[in-house]
Formats: sequence, structure tokens, C-alpha cells
Amino acid sequence: MRVLFKIISQHLLIVLSLWVCSFYSYALFVSPPKDPLPLIQETFPQHTDISEKQGEPLLRVIEQDDKILGYAFETNDIARIPAYSGEPVNMLVVINPEGEYLASKVLEHHEPIILAGIPESKLTAFSDQYVGLSVKDKIKVGGKATQEGFTSIDGLSGATVTVMVMNVAITKAATKAAESLGIVKRASNVIQPKSIIKPEVFSERNWLDLTGDGSIRKLYLTNEAVQVAFDGTAGEDADRVEPSKNGEMFAEVYFALADIPTVGKNLFGEREYEWLVNQLKPDEHLIAVFGNGYSYKGSGYVRGGIFDRLQIHQNNNEFSFRDLDHNRISDLYANGHPRFQEMSVFTVQAHHDFDPGASWELELLVRRQTGPIDSVFTSFKGSYDTLEQYVDTPAPIILPPELTLTEQVWQESQVKVIILIGLIVILILILFFQDILVRHPTFMHRLRHGFLAITVVFIGWVWGGQLSVVNVFTFLQALVKGFSWDLFLLDPVIFILWSAAAVTILLWGRAVYCGWLCPFGALQELINQFARYVKIPQFELPWAVHERLWAIKYLILLGLFGLSLDSLAVAEQFAEIEPFKTTFLLKFDREWPFVLWALFLLALNLFNRKTFCRYLCPLGAALSVSNSVRLFDWLKRRPECGSPCKICAKECEIQAIHPDGVINMRECHYCLDCQITYSNDGKCPPLKKLARKKMKQRESDIPVTQL
Repeated sequence: MRVLFKIISQHLLIVLSLWVCSFYSYALFVSPPKDPLPLIQETFPQHTDISEKQGEPLLRVIEQDDKILGYAFETNDIARIPAYSGEPVNMLVVINPEGEYLASKVLEHHEPIILAGIPESKLTAFSDQYVGLSVKDKIKVGGKATQEGFTSIDGLSGATVTVMVMNVAITKAATKAAESLGIVKRASNVIQPKSIIKPEVFSERNWLDLTGDGSIRKLYLTNEAVQVAFDGTAGEDADRVEPSKNGEMFAEVYFALADIPTVGKNLFGEREYEWLVNQLKPDEHLIAVFGNGYSYKGSGYVRGGIFDRLQIHQNNNEFSFRDLDHNRISDLYANGHPRFQEMSVFTVQAHHDFDPGASWELELLVRRQTGPIDSVFTSFKGSYDTLEQYVDTPAPIILPPELTLTEQVWQESQVKVIILIGLIVILILILFFQDILVRHPTFMHRLRHGFLAITVVFIGWVWGGQLSVVNVFTFLQALVKGFSWDLFLLDPVIFILWSAAAVTILLWGRAVYCGWLCPFGALQELINQFARYVKIPQFELPWAVHERLWAIKYLILLGLFGLSLDSLAVAEQFAEIEPFKTTFLLKFDREWPFVLWALFLLALNLFNRKTFCRYLCPLGAALSVSNSVRLFDWLKRRPECGSPCKICAKECEIQAIHPDGVINMRECHYCLDCQITYSNDGKCPPLKKLARKKMKQRESDIPVTQL
């Protein structure tokens, strides 16, 4: 009894120390929301003004004198997305006018996994990864460096769901802010593929035909129209003409898409057209421009190689031409063409992403000199629409809606989801055919130990699929505050395990999850199995003590539940009595008291099987509360079990069988050892007795041969 008292005292001392450390860590990590202004000032030490939140969406503008340095916003103001705790993580995001991330800082969060277990430095290191990236980047957490157009950033071990939600909040808020500022175009789910010019469509046309049907368009400006455009500007009185000349031509510019065969061949002749077209690279096109009056060439292309008086506009794209894009035309082939002072064909290079079937505009910039160096500009535009018979225009492609975060997570977790569901199906088959399997003890033991090893390695360490009593409290709070499936679907492994636990609880009770699918329980059992294999002495508590120690885990559950009603974050701190987070989510990478506690509980299994599960586990207590609703009772017993036979009760390694032979299903872990003994006619006394009886009966039925 003295040894027993010493062991229990050590248990209580360590539990008390761990809870004190948990409370200390809670006070250490939980702090009031951060003020964003000092963080913005730190990002822009040279600023002269930081505005209040303004506009839609809410943004702060940071300026130095009259120059805009950047924009700052909070994710809760633009993209309020609940994280694992049910509350959003509020981030301060700062971008420059080009859309590059300059800062990303956590202002406030309520995530239990980060409040205790993950140092603040790791959270800061995660958020700092956005610096240098752009709002135009598709950013995802984890994966390869570049995958399907995505830019990957490192996750945060043990808080995968939280950082994925943070990433969505940051990128979604940044995209909305950038769209409102004109940094990026508003996304559309409709893509119009480029049109293709039909090379086989050709008919002879003269100049009048081509201008009449719109194959060639004209921009015509009078002196009066140009003067009106400059009225009220610094160039109002520069180059003004006499009123009598207001109606005269200032400029006329004809323009056309010249790589259309009906246009190009009629304008230049077939030989010249073929030469021009053969110079084109894929996705390049020809635009012909002819002009009189005001020169569309100007002198810029002579000085710098740029035609600074012409621009082409299509959708939100605009571009100018350089001297390398220019071919001078000396004569036109089309009958009836007027005389022109300037004639050119410009090559539209592929990188301009020009669509020959979409509408475009030619813009003529008119400049007036206001001083030796200074000048002012105004511009005039003419539109061009390619005739339908000249091009093949594919039907628009309607993209599927963008996947939600939940859909993305499940899509990326397909392999682990399939494997996990396969394991659960195998477990259900084991349960359905248990009566057959238990007749083969060696195979059954190997099957179980192999399954437990997979549970530890894959479900526990690789996938982080360890359920916790905090999950129970999160579910209960979600029912009260407003239930949302998205919150629980964000972690496919946890969701599937909870679904499996719910189904098996309904059918067989809590024993199936605790005995087969709980990684920490499986790890304890494997450690104990190894200890027995190497002949380490085992100890068991007297039944009277053991039976009363069961109550501890229910008391812990009630205490944690009471704390969760006030604050889930506080309950999470005290739920550190569960070593699950330390062992599987953080893989022992945390403060030493938590690591010591987990190692102590695992070391106990060298001498006593699943001590934590039996006496301290609040999750097991929570699952066993619903044990009375189970539909099936497939663990067989005989009238002799408990009286006089006590073999199963003595062999039950977690002492879930009462001295009277009754199996306590609230404490059973469904290892099936008792069923192996139940079916073993060489070990079970009632079966041995029945076997002897049958043997005597067969001997008595043998006829006696008379000699």
C-alpha cells in the first residue's frame, strides 16, 4: 500500500504542476488586441500621415507628404472568416501601391492551439512569409514550391487548420482591397478564348468596299474639334487657327487589321501581303495606319524609337509601337484609294495578348507646345470591330466556381481520406467477423498490433488525427452559438474520426475508438506489449482502488466542461492533462513540463497498461457518457463467467471485467482478448469441461467388438 500511495501521490503532483504551468502559459500568451498603428509606423518609419479607416472596403492610406507609400487594412473588416475556435484571426496587412505585401501581423486571435503550445515566434515567422509576395500571387499553405500556378508557404506544425484559415483571410482581403484600388482586375469566371483569323476567307474589294463595310475605319478631326479639346488647358492659345479654318481637316487617320486576307491582300497585293504575314510569329498581328494632316508618327520614333502619338486599347490592355514594329508602305494596291502623306503597317507582338476578334481602339495623341520644354496632350479615339465573317470566335468558357477553403482542403486530402476510410472499413469488418477471428489467436494478435501501429504512425504522427476533449467542447459551443459544418470540415481526418467514433459509439460503445483508433491509446498499448515481451515486471492495483480511480477522469471532464462554459481558451489550457497535443500535434517540440508529462505517462506503460486511459483521460470519459445508447452487445459471456471462472477477469489487462464476470463497457477497450479466451477450448474451463464431456460421450458410443 505504501508503494501504491507513492505512485498516486506522484500522479497528483505532476498533474497539479502541469495545471499550474498551463495557467501560467495562459497568462503569458493571452494578451489584449494589438494596436495596428505602431505596426504601421514600424513598416513606414518615413511616413508623414496615416489616415483613419475609410472607403469600401475599409483601408488606411499611408503617405509621405503627397506621395502614397502604401495601404493597410484588417482582415476582420474585409474577410471575416471563423477559424478553429469559431472566432476569426484578425490580421493587419500592409501592401504598397504595386500590390506587394509589406507586412502581415496578427492583431488578435482566440485559437487554443496557439494560445498554448506554439510559441509566438513561430506565428510571427509564419505571417512574415507574405512579405515580398504579391496580391496577384495564388498563395497556398504547404505543398511544393510551385504547384499549379500556386506560391507555397510553410505551414505551422500543429495548427494546420488555423493557418489555412489565416491564409484565406489574408489573400481574400488583399484581393478585395487591390480590386478596389485598381491594382488588379476584378476576377471573372468567364474566359473568352481568342478569335482566330480565317485564312481561307478572301474576296476582292476596292477601297470604297473596304471602308463601306467597316473593314477599314476612319478617325477624322477638324480644327474646331481639336481646339475645343484644348479649351481650358495651358495649350488653349497655342497653335490656334483662324476661325475661318475651323471646319477644315486637322487630321484623318484610316486604320485596319491588315492580316485579314480580304483586307491585307486588297490593300497591298497578294505578294506584299504574303511577305508581311510570313514575318509574323505565332499570336502576332498586323495593323495598317494611313494618315493625312497631323502626323501620327511625330518625331518621338526618330529620337527614341517610340511612336508616341499612337496607342492601341483593347479591354484593359494598352500598348504603343516601336520602330522595330514598323514597316513603311510606299503604295497601296486597292482601287480608288486616296493619297496619304504617311502609310505604315505595325506588328502587334504576341506579348500584348491581342485578340483579333475583339473590339479595339486606336488613340491619336495630339500635343501642343506651351514652352521650350513643356507641352500638353489631348487624345482622340476611333473604334474598330472585326467583321464576323473574317474570324472564328470560340464560345466563352465558363469556369467552375472557385473552391471554398473546405473544398480545397478535402481535395488536397484525398489520399489520406481514402486510406483512413479504408482503415475504418477494415476495423468494421474485424468487428463483424470477430467470432471467427478470435478462434485464431496468433493471427488476431498480429492483426491488432499491426492496426495499432498504423494508428500511431499514420493517424497520429503523420496526419495529426488525435481527437481531444476540446473537440467535444467546441462542438457543444457551436450548437449554442450557431452551428456551421464548415468549422468541422476544415480538418478531414478529425472529421472522419469523429464520424467513425459517433457510429461505433452508437453500435458498440466508446470502446472501439479508445481501443483501436486513438493514437495515444495505441501507443501506450504497444509500449506495454513491448515491456511484456522483454519481461519487464507488471503491477496492477487492487480492484477496490482501481474501481475508485475510474472516477478521476469523470471529475476532470466535469471541471473542464465548467471552464469551457466561461472560456474555451481557458479550458484548452487545463486540458493539457491530455498529452495528445504534445505527442502528436507538436511532436514533443514545446516547453519541458509538457514533454515531461507526456513522457511520464508513456513510461508508466512499461509497468501498467494504459494508465492514463483508465484513470485520467477526459476524452474517454466524455465518450463513455453515451455508452448506454449502444445497440449491440457482441462480447459473449457464459453463466460460469465470474463464478466460478475468473480467467478473463484476471487476464483483462485494463481491468474492465468485474470480479462477478460482468464486462464494464464504459471501461472496456474492445481488445477482444476475453473473446479469444472465451473461444479457446484449451483455456476456458467451461469449454474444457464441455470438451471432456463430449469425449466421454464419444468413447461410450464406441461399440464393443466380441472376439
